[in-house]
Formats: sequence, C-alpha cells, structure tokens
Amino acid sequence: MKMINKAAMTISGLAMLSSSVFAQSLADAKKAIDAEQYQKAESMLKNLTQTQPSKDENYFYLGWLYLKKDYSDSARATFTKGISINPKSALNYAGLGAADRVDKNTAAAKSNFDKAVAVIDKKDTEPYVYIGKAYLLDPNPDANAAIQILQKGIAANPKEKNPELYAALGDAYRSQLKNTDAYDNYTQALAINPKMVSAVVATGVIWKQANNFEDSEKEYRKALSIDPSYGPAYRELAETYLRWGRNSTKTVSEQKYKQAVDFYKKYLDLTDRSIDSRLRYAEFLVYAEDYKALEQEANELAKIAPKNDLIVYRFLGYSAYENKNYAAGLDALNKFISQANPKRIIPLDYLYQGRLQIALGQDSLGINSLRKALQLDTNQVEAYGEIAKSLYNQKKYLEAGDAYKTYIAKSHEATLNDYLREGVSYYNAFKAQYYSTATPKPIPDTTLIVKADTAFNYIQKHATAPIATVALYEARANDLKEPSRNTSQGYAKPYYEQYIQLITAKGPVADADKQFLAEAYVYLGTYYEYVEKNEAKAAENFAKAKENDPTNKQVADFFARKGGGAGKSK
Repeated sequence: MKMINKAAMTISGLAMLSSSVFAQSLADAKKAIDAEQYQKAESMLKNLTQTQPSKDENYFYLGWLYLKKDYSDSARATFTKGISINPKSALNYAGLGAADRVDKNTAAAKSNFDKAVAVIDKKDTEPYVYIGKAYLLDPNPDANAAIQILQKGIAANPKEKNPELYAALGDAYRSQLKNTDAYDNYTQALAINPKMVSAVVATGVIWKQANNFEDSEKEYRKALSIDPSYGPAYRELAETYLRWGRNSTKTVSEQKYKQAVDFYKKYLDLTDRSIDSRLRYAEFLVYAEDYKALEQEANELAKIAPKNDLIVYRFLGYSAYENKNYAAGLDALNKFISQANPKRIIPLDYLYQGRLQIALGQDSLGINSLRKALQLDTNQVEAYGEIAKSLYNQKKYLEAGDAYKTYIAKSHEATLNDYLREGVSYYNAFKAQYYSTATPKPIPDTTLIVKADTAFNYIQKHATAPIATVALYEARANDLKEPSRNTSQGYAKPYYEQYIQLITAKGPVADADKQFLAEAYVYLGTYYEYVEKNEAKAAENFAKAKENDPTNKQVADFFARKGGGAGKSK
C-alpha cells in the first residue's frame, strides 16, 4: 500500500511539475511578447503547441504574436486550430475577431467577439482584455468599442482585479487623447501590480504626448529600475528623444536625435536583434528621417530576411527615394506593392511609389499612385501638393489649380507660395480658354480668373510687404476681366502701376525683370493712348518700355505708327 501511495505521489508530483513548467513557460512567452522579443516568444510558443497540444491558450498567444507581426492569415489559422482543440475557447474567438478587424471585416469581427463573450468563464477576464486590444488594432481602431468591452470585463467580475484590464482601458483613452482618464486607469493597474512595467512606460507616453519630456523620461527610467532589460522602455526613450529634438533648437535637436538612435540600438540589443526588432528599427528611422541609415539597414536586412518577408523592400523604396536613387527605389517598391498581401499596403507605400515615378518622368503613373494613397487615407495631404506640382509641369493647369486649392484647404503647412501656384494655375487655365483657337471656340470659364485673383489678393493681404510678382499676376488677371478688348476699363492699371513701383524701388532693375517691366509700361502707354487720349503720357510710357525691352513688338508698332519720333524718357 505504501508503495502504491508513493507511486501515486510520484505521479502526482510529476503532474504538478509538468503543470508548473507549462505555466512558467507560457508566462515567459507572454513576458517575451510584452518585451517585444518576438523571435524568442515565437520559438517558445511553437514549442508549447507541440509539447502541450491540448492547451488552446498556447495557440491563442501564438496567433496574437502573428497579428503583432502583421501576419493575419497565419494568425487566423492558429486561432482556428485553438478552437478545434477547445470549441469553447473564448480567447481564440477573440483572436479570430481581432484578425477580422485587421482584415477590415467588421461584421465577422463582431460575430466572433460575441461568440467569445458567450463562452467566457465567469472568473476569466483575459478574453475581455484581448477583445479590447483588438478594437485598438490598426487599420480601423475603435476606442469607444474597446472602452465599452473593457468596462464590461471589469463589471463582470469586480473581485477579479486584473491589472491588464485597466492598462488596456488606459490605452483606449490614450488613443482618444483623454490623458486624464488614461492616467487614472494606468494608476489603477499599478495599484494592483506595482511592478507592471508596461503601465509605467504607458504613463511616460502620456507625458510625451503632452510634450512634457522631462517627466516622460522619469517614467521610463522608473520602468527600467523595475526591469532593466525591458526593451520597450528604451524604444519609448528613443521615440521621446526624437520628438524632443523636433521641438528644440537646432543644436539641442541634433544632440537629442543622436541619443534617440543610441536608445534604439539599446532596444535592439535587448530584443536579440531579431529581424522583427530590426524591422521596427527601420520603421523608427523613417520617422527619424535618417534615410542614409535606413538604406544601409534595409540593404543588410534584405540579405538575411526570409524571401517572403517583403516589407524590407518598402524601406528600400522609401530610403532610395530620399537618397535620390530613384530607379532602385522604384524597383524595390514595385516589388513590395505587387507581391505583398493587399491588406499590408499602406498609403505611404503609394505616396512614395508616386514620388519615385514622377522623379523618373512617369508623371501619369505617379499621379495615379498618389491618388491611390489618398483613396486609402485622405489625410495624406502632401499628396495633393505633389499631384498639383506634377499636373502643373504637364501644363494641366485647371487640374493643378484644383489640386492646389484642395491642398491648401486640407494642409496646416500651406505657404503663400502654394497660393501663388494655385493662382497661376487658374490664371493659365483661363488664359488657355480665352486665347483658344479651337473650333468651336470654348466659352471661357470666368470663375477661373476670379479664383486666380482671389489667391493673388490673399497673398498681398498676408505677406509682410506687397510682392512684385504677385502684383504682375494681379494685373494680368484683371486685364483678362475686361468685358471687351476694344473698350478697356483700366482694371489692370493700378496693379501694373504697383508692379512698376515695387520693381523700380529696389534700385537697378535686374535683366530678368526688364521684359515684365516693359509689359507694364506698354499697358499704361496703350491705356493713355486709347482711353485717356493723352499722347504725351502714352509716348512717355512707351519710351520707358523701349528702354527695358527694345524688342517688344508693341513698342515697335507704337513708334512705327508715330513715325519713330519718340526718344528716351527723362
């Protein structure tokens, strides 16, 4: 009997040991995911699915890892495997819903989330955590839905104090820039688990968003005092120093950028420099606008990354454009866009593809690519400006004017030069209609000249001083407003006079400006000859026109008509 009891105890002990090893291994895998050690976590979880194939949660965390690595198809297959093992696996139904959201299938996502909630064990709050996190995933985060499900998870079992529920709720509020609510929930998570290092780091991110860089840094340092090997704290330090640099003087910013790169390298060291972490570093270099380093890193990654990991070509394309290696950049980005899963294409991919195509003279293709970027995200406002510039270079002035107008309306960075380009585009579009020799002759769209004049007027009102070039275009635009070419109302007169005053006030007139100065004097000479019937004033202005541009045809015609008797003005 004693032998049997001893054996039973031994078997029981082995079972307990096995359970302990499993629990510890899964906990380590989850910790590796949180620390962004994805290669390590993947290895551990694949091993767990083989050694503990009946544990459905192993499949969930492996699938969740695939989602974080942007492999939604692999994630879906893994979650489905977990459900085949346990048809009541709330976690894996939550995972399927998350995959649906990544794939923009809202209806399927809700269905799977509902299935997850229906089978949740009353004592289990983890599925609520991951449904909430799923609602925060790109490309269509829904913070309100996340908040609702997370609050439901807290209410479902008030005695089950799961700090991850509160931390995820903090993330949801932070995504809405409701930083007070976010802070309160991170504080609640830390009250439950004071060593929850991810919540400490998240608190630092709140301060970063408020541009309180000193307090942000303190939180990251605090996180590292809890866990010196916690890589995300160094990543956030890097990204905070990057933002810090952008909000500093040039001297300070250069120092902060260097520190940012150093912190990111430390992050890489702590995440075992896996391909995944190096890809994230490449993404950081995009935001840091360090394209020399990005191109070098991307070329190195291309040598070691799996052939099916096409994202390397994205970074090669971006960096090659910025470094003016246009042909190589377009080859790389074309490969990525043509071979990658369409779900992985982001607006910036089409934006850079368009830029590369335009740089190589493929303007029509480039404009199409830029428009694809806008179809995916209308907030890519710089695309409107680049489309406008390309259209202008192709002399498609009407389309260019509309594109500049849209860019100005949507951008917070539009300059007076953009207003000038808008005005000149509309002016040229109207002029092309006005002087068209087509049969039948088109009726000029007078709204175009009004739009042009409006843009020019805006510049003169908002510039620190009147601009000569703008005055010249105002004169030309107002001249085209004349109801008849035979009966001038003198609409352009004050603008040509202003142009003359602005150009001559600078001192000696530059050779490049002389033909335009002659244009102004010719207009005034013609106005005085035919409208005011003032021969002396007409001759005076034509003489000044001749001084600046003797080859002007209207000047030659005037003096031919007058017998060549007019000399130089005094």
